[in-house]
Amino acid sequence: MSSTTDKIKGAANEAIGKAKQGIGNATDNANLNADGVAQEAKGKAEGVKGDVKSAVGK
Repeated sequence: MSSTTDKIKGAANEAIGKAKQGIGNATDNANLNADGVAQEAKGKAEGVKGDVKSAVGK
């Protein structure tokens, strides 16, 4: 995948993760909240991966 694709996937996963956390907190659903935390972390990692690919490509 390209660096841009990684960054887009990362941003999407971060946003979905934050939404899951919000819904989990609002409904007192610890599993959904934990899912959101994990997905947000995955998104941040994908964003970093995209940044690294960009830096290496230059």
